[in-house]
Amino acid sequence: MEASTIVLYLGLAAALSLALVYGLLVALSPPPIPVAPSELVFRSTSPKSPQSLPSTVKDEATLDLTIVVPAFNETRRMTSMLSSALMHLSALAKSGKRTSEVLIVDDGSTDGTADAAIKMAQIHESETAKKGIIEIRVVSLAQNQGKGGAVRHGMLHGRGKRLLMVDADGASRFEDLEALWEAMDKMLPGDRKGDGEAVVVGSRAHLVSTAAVVKRSPLRNVLMYGLHTVLRIVGVGYIHDTQCGFKLFSRGAARAIFPRQHLRTWIFDVEVLLLAKQLGIPATEVPINWHEVAGSKLNVVWDSLQMLRDLLVMRGNMLTGRWSVRRNKRE
Repeated sequence: MEASTIVLYLGLAAALSLALVYGLLVALSPPPIPVAPSELVFRSTSPKSPQSLPSTVKDEATLDLTIVVPAFNETRRMTSMLSSALMHLSALAKSGKRTSEVLIVDDGSTDGTADAAIKMAQIHESETAKKGIIEIRVVSLAQNQGKGGAVRHGMLHGRGKRLLMVDADGASRFEDLEALWEAMDKMLPGDRKGDGEAVVVGSRAHLVSTAAVVKRSPLRNVLMYGLHTVLRIVGVGYIHDTQCGFKLFSRGAARAIFPRQHLRTWIFDVEVLLLAKQLGIPATEVPINWHEVAGSKLNVVWDSLQMLRDLLVMRGNMLTGRWSVRRNKRE
């Protein structure tokens, strides 16, 4: 066989392989995150009828802070977290230091999570002087979108100059918000409207050698270190703890990042931080207090494999330009 023929066959084989890889990438990529009309309204204690949600992208901020809480079947674990958050936020409101809201995104729950949140709002309203009332808004997704989808929805419909993502389980100490707030003040001095761009990540990296992490199963710790290695490879090694569910975004950063988010699964945090890096948005880490809470919905083995798949899909789409990170002219 002539050399030219061999080269031709090799070229065809390479082209076919690339086509197959690209086809696999398209097949594995998640579709655009749908938004049903019912997901653009919220419930609260007053008014009780559903009202339209604002847009983080289009509307100006009217509060200092929005707390975004993704919740899927969290009736039991959410109470403690909300109580701690409301106590802290109410004290700040009474002192005139900060205005806040809590936006709970019920991710297709089947245990009455949305109704439980409204009851918590009613209790808070009855026990708190009017000046310290923090409005709790509840938006219900028509079907389960995954944690990433729920966080994205909340981040795109808050009223705050800054938006804090908080897990419903209460594993993070809510008072540590002040450490994140102070760090963002230093990153964005004089940013009164929240239009500046910055991200502050609550970090558990300092706890790696403590009982909080050591007592976890050996398999979970092995997978944790493996994930950290992969994260350094894909480009977010500058953040030591990407998965902590306690992250503060300026409104400007939320406007830039979350419309570009595609992943809905547990690894969405990595996409969010990688988007911040590629958009030139500064991010920093702040140590926080954290403890493990029973009832996690994370399946260590299956979800770790899913995370690896989604990381590869994410990088493949970014490298091929299918998921564009470029800013448009109006940004």
